[in-house]
Parts: sequence; C-alpha cells; structure tokens
Amino acid sequence: MFVRRLSRPSYLALGLALVATGGVVIAQANAPEQPMTAADGSGSFEVSGVDVDVTGKTADAARYAGWKVAQRKGWVMLSQRLGGGGGMVSDGTLDAMVSGIVIENEQIGPNRYVARLGVLFSRARAGGLLGVAGQATRSPPMLVVPLQWSGGTGQVFEQKTKWQEAWGRYRTGNSSVDYVRPAGTGPDAMLLNAGQIGRPGRGWWRTILDQYGASDILVPVVRLYRQWPGGPVVGVFEARHGPDNHMIAKFSLRVGSSDGVDALLDAGVKRLDEAYQSALSSGMLNTDSGLVYVPPPAVPVVIDDIPEDPTAVATTAAGGTEATVISIQFETPGASAVSATEAALRAVPGVRSALTSSLALGGVSVMRVGFDGDPAALSAALAARGWQVQGDGTTLRIRRTGQPSQGATPAAADNATSG
Repeated sequence: MFVRRLSRPSYLALGLALVATGGVVIAQANAPEQPMTAADGSGSFEVSGVDVDVTGKTADAARYAGWKVAQRKGWVMLSQRLGGGGGMVSDGTLDAMVSGIVIENEQIGPNRYVARLGVLFSRARAGGLLGVAGQATRSPPMLVVPLQWSGGTGQVFEQKTKWQEAWGRYRTGNSSVDYVRPAGTGPDAMLLNAGQIGRPGRGWWRTILDQYGASDILVPVVRLYRQWPGGPVVGVFEARHGPDNHMIAKFSLRVGSSDGVDALLDAGVKRLDEAYQSALSSGMLNTDSGLVYVPPPAVPVVIDDIPEDPTAVATTAAGGTEATVISIQFETPGASAVSATEAALRAVPGVRSALTSSLALGGVSVMRVGFDGDPAALSAALAARGWQVQGDGTTLRIRRTGQPSQGATPAAADNATSG
C-alpha cells in the first residue's frame, strides 16, 4: 500500500485518516486549494491520545504496524471507558470495527514510527460487541451558525473561514448534541450570515430552520486577536443559543504563533461542545416556543349526510323515490337456495333489489330487499306465493310451505311414554 512519506514531524491534528476497505486507512493532509468538505456526522466512538513507538523494515511497514498497535490500544481504552473490562479481540475483528485513524502527531524515520494517534470505532459494531446502545440519546437537531470575528469583520458563510472549517472537522459521534452543520454552499451564504444572527424575528428563523431540518439555533462565536503579524494569537470563544443570542459560556485560548491557529480553533470547538452538552444536561438548551412549527389551520370539510344503509342509496338513485329496505331471513341449505330465493324475491312486484348480505350455507342467511311500499304489503305478496312469513316491520323471516325449519326439534310420537 502506498503511503505518503513525511520527512519531518507533521502536526496534523487537522488531518483525518480516510477510511478504506477492512480498516486500512490513508492519511490525507488538508490542502488549502481543496473545496470545503462535508462535515463529519458519523456516529463513531473516538479514542484520542494513543501513543505508539514501533519499528519495521521500511518506513511504510513501521507506519502500518503503528496503526495496528493503535487499534489494539484504542480498543482497550474504549472497552474500559464503556465498562467492557478492557478485553482484547482479534486483529480481523478490529479491522472490521475501525472506521478511521486520526493523526495527531507523527514522526517517521527509515525504520521507526513514533506518533500520537486517534482511533475511530464504528458505533454499531463496537457498541454491539461491548453491549452498549448503538445510538445514544441526543438533543433535538440544532443548526450551527459559526460566527468568526477577525480584523473587525464578522463572517459566517459569506466566505470560507477557518472557524467554519474547524466545525466541519469536528467529529460529533461522542456528543449528546445533534449538530446540523451546513457546508457553506448554495444558499447558505444568503440565509446564514452575520446580519441574520442579530435578527430575533421568529418567523424568519422558523423558515430557515425548516430549510435545514433543525429545531433550534446554536451560534458558536470566536474573536481572533493577533498581537503582531506572525506572533501570538488569542481566541475569545462564546457559546450562544437561540434567536435571542443567549450567552451560555465564554473562555479564551492562546497560541504562540499564527501557525497554531488551526489547533487553537479545534480546541475551541471541543470546549464549546462540552459547554453545549453541559447546558443540555442542565436544561438550558430548551427550544424557544416561538420556533416550534405551527401548522396552518385546518380547512373545515363539509360532508353531506350519508344514509347508514348503502342499499337505500342505490335504490333511491335507481328509482328516483326512496324505497323501504327490509331485512329478510331465509334458510339456505345450499348455494342453489341462495340464487333461487333471490330470484323469487325479485319477481315480486314492487321489489327493486334483493341481495344477500349475510350468507350462512346450511343455516339462516340474511337478504336486504328494497321494496316500494309498506313491509306488510311485501309480507302479503310473499304469502300469496306460497311462502310462510314470520315477523313484522322491516325484519321478516320466510320459508317455503312444508319446508322444515332449520334446527327444529322433531315432535314426540303419540305412543311415547313419559317417565
């Protein structure tokens, strides 16, 4: 595997080792001419500060061996941190779980590799092996608007800033705050600028939050003060929240020269994340009620009265006048009895429709009949056609004359003796 060789110590706290197949990773420096990369939103467990000092036949072999050692040490540290006891697993299992290597500091010699590294473990795979939840409970999605003041000018996404890059580099896998970090492209520069931060109007903020799928706003602020060109740099960091720009925390950090500005900002992002997590646990990151989405009022829907009986609707539409719906129970020893009874009912004058609504072969079925007239008239017409009719009103029971009733008990013989 080809690895870029470095001839002197490289302070690449900002360089993220990109993932390759099987846990093998490649270190990539941050090139100024490259466009802004997407923010790291992976849910990985991160273990930092892993020191390695190994030798090998070549510089590449030593470096690869150092990364393998870092995986083993990192796993032990992660297991102890999550209560797993610190037991080891095989290198093949580690290769499947490791999603990246972070180079914090490294020195490469002809056959020796000395470095301080960070290891990223897949939350789903490592969490399952350690018996912890794959996804931690997090805050509602918070839109991050990183504001940088430098030289008296405030910038968010109007131009690419080091503060924006620092928030893009930060890995949020171990944070309880669900950050929504815009990439600074498209409409970001127009919607999220230094002027918008000072506008407390909830209506426009709701529109912006809807565009990014967030519920609230976080405004991390840094003010950079340079003592002289190339000299010490002081960063004053502020953790602010909500459309009213409430102050949550404030602190200062200092580096000895301009070369350390990136490390200064990375440390500031980490401290601000800790401040936001602390505010979340103490209940200070509650969403403003004015930012809650308010749905438009529902338009009332007028529904005409619908008759309970769908057959009544059909018969009314067919004849133009309302028909009486009558439920008729009839015995159905077989399928042929169903069709024969329906045909016999349809042949009665005044019957518009006859449809079996409840079928019980070998028992008693129910037919719904639409009839023009009084139910007593239908009862008389059926009796005239040889049917025995029982019941009154809109519920009748019919059977052919001489047909035994379903479930009837045979009469006792005349010569039967009683006990």
